[in-house]
Amino acid sequence: MSDRNWDAELAKIDKQLASVSDEALLAERTAASAPPGRPAAGAAPARVPPREAPSRAAAPALATAEGRWVGWLKVALAVAAAAGLMVWPWPAGCGGPLVGFTAATGGVALLGVWSAVGTWRHRLALAHVASLLVVAWGLVLGAREVLPRVGYAAPTASRGAGWSCPAPTVGPVAPPR
Repeated sequence: MSDRNWDAELAKIDKQLASVSDEALLAERTAASAPPGRPAAGAAPARVPPREAPSRAAAPALATAEGRWVGWLKVALAVAAAAGLMVWPWPAGCGGPLVGFTAATGGVALLGVWSAVGTWRHRLALAHVASLLVVAWGLVLGAREVLPRVGYAAPTASRGAGWSCPAPTVGPVAPPR
């Protein structure tokens, strides 16, 4: 362990930073990010305050034509998957089909989150709301299947209390004649 006086070291650094103007720090940062031999792209003049000339790395991804198209494509995929749950082709009362359906509802919720992140980054408000509705739809359908089976909700005829299917009952066997 070193016997350095960290308070003194940090005070020196603060003093050095206070002696340099904000414009000079911004110019150094943009020049350091530029390739050698070329001026920094978007480098602000020394007199422009940093609030008026943010660096491209700090700026959020704004809505571009390509970003909008990709964002809406993600939402369309998530909505199609959510609609597909409405026409699930197998009865999901127990066993493997129930596990598959429950996994599909989780997948739909994850698709909704994925599209919500993309639409948030590209500032697509309506698409973001649609993505959040897909997340809610996936969670509601999953909860509808899971909650009766974990004892939180009352089981019904279509949603029993167990995950596995009941064993088939065998009736009395007639004696051979």
